[in-house]
Amino acid sequence: MEHILRVNNLTKSFAGKTVVDSISFAVERGKIMGLLGPNGAGKTTAIRMIMGILSPNAGTINFYLNGNATTMDKSKIGYLPEERGLYDDAKVLESLTYLGELKGMSRAKAKEESLKWLHKVNLSEYGQQKLEKLSKGMQQKIQFIAAVLHKPALVMLDEPFSGLDPINQDFLKDTILELQKAGITVMISAHQMSLVEELCDSIFMINKGKQVLSGDLEKIKSDFKEHKIAIKFAPGEDISFLEQLPGVKIEEQRRNSARLRHTGSTLINNFLREISDRINLEEITVEKPPLHDIFIQTARERGEVVEEHEIG
Repeated sequence: MEHILRVNNLTKSFAGKTVVDSISFAVERGKIMGLLGPNGAGKTTAIRMIMGILSPNAGTINFYLNGNATTMDKSKIGYLPEERGLYDDAKVLESLTYLGELKGMSRAKAKEESLKWLHKVNLSEYGQQKLEKLSKGMQQKIQFIAAVLHKPALVMLDEPFSGLDPINQDFLKDTILELQKAGITVMISAHQMSLVEELCDSIFMINKGKQVLSGDLEKIKSDFKEHKIAIKFAPGEDISFLEQLPGVKIEEQRRNSARLRHTGSTLINNFLREISDRINLEEITVEKPPLHDIFIQTARERGEVVEEHEIG
């Protein structure tokens, strides 16, 4: 496993309050990693330390952009900050071309790539418009182009879905997957877990600056001993027996359907077999809970307070 970034025991405090508390993680080359957690969890502070905007109180940050440990080379890193920072009174194409030049591109190449990206995101007609004339969603697209224009080895996206409607959120997700296919490593910091869950190969989840969960996403979900089950059955079937089974909770029940949560020690296959033996099932679906639920339950098991309204 080859890493492109390693963070070890990273810590940051402001006015005596620890915002990032000794976190460690690694980003695998060519993969998409999610830095996830509620608003205020410390994600943006961690990103700013990685990008050299803030200095950590403790810990180390190592890049492996060419395979060997090195200091940060901004020409090989793309960064979409949470607080957007483009020049409002500059024209879109001029601004993108200038930013490309700052990343080491020739002016001609920067302009060529800018025009390609503007076409890709359906903003070709706005190249000569000033940024201040664009909607928030359009400005977000321009900021994203600025982060990836120079084809970096590593892209850091801090809350990339902010300000985008559902259609453009889907478009951005597809674009991020295209970046990965092109060999670019992507790190996404976000609180909307449902949006990034289908993108990430691995995750690092934090709450109040501390690690909650980390590792391969599929393994985390597989190891989580809970299933959500939806069943449909013939009208008149008695499913009251389910409430007597250990680790089973009926979360919703209607005339011929129900939604269950299974957290028992009984193997899920054995549990499903018992249901089918006792009632006439017409349909059944089984799935793992979303990351949102896994995060909340894991954090609470650690005795931590989680503000659910801060998680998308």
